Amino acid sequence: MSFYFISQFAIYDIMHYNKIMRSPNGIKPQDILVLLELAAHPRKKWRLVDLGGLLGLSQSEVSMALLRAAHSGLLDAKRAVLRSALAEFLIHGLRYVFPARPGPLARGVPTAHSAPPLSADIRAAAHDHYVWPDASGALRGQTIAPLYPSAPAAHKKTPSSTNGSPGRRPARRPRPR
Repeated sequence: MSFYFISQFAIYDIMHYNKIMRSPNGIKPQDILVLLELAAHPRKKWRLVDLGGLLGLSQSEVSMALLRAAHSGLLDAKRAVLRSALAEFLIHGLRYVFPARPGPLARGVPTAHSAPPLSADIRAAAHDHYVWPDASGALRGQTIAPLYPSAPAAHKKTPSSTNGSPGRRPARRPRPR
C-alpha cells in the first residue's frame, strides 16, 4: 500500500516537473541559432531533425526553441521568422540578454568585428581581435564564448549561412566601437 502512495507522488512530481520545464519562458541561446538559420532560408521547408543535425541540436531542443520563439513573438504560426522583430531583438536586446565577456588570448575562429563581412569595414589593431576558441582557428585574439557550444561546429558546416555566423553577431560585442 505504501508503494502505491510513493509511486503516485512520483508520478505527480514528474508531471509537475515536465509542465515547468516545457513552459516557454524567455529565450535561450540555441533559439537564436535556430531563428537565424530559419531567417537565412525563408523558403526552405525544414524538418526538425534536419535543422537539429545542421545546428548540432537535438530534435527536442529545436522543437522547444520554436515554441519559445513563437511565444516571444519572433516566429508566426506558420514557423516563419518575423524579421523585423528578430532584427529589433538582435540589434537592441541580444547584448543585454547574452552579454559577451572577453576571455584570455587564444587561437580561434574570428568573430564580431574580426570576421567577415565586418572585418573589411572595421580596422582593428593586431591585439584587438575577438575569436571563438578553436585549436584549428586562423586568428589569435581575445576569446568570446559562442551563444551555444555547437555554434562553431554549425558555422564550419555552413559558413555562408547566418547560423551563428561569427560576423553576423556584432550586437554582442563587449564594448562600443
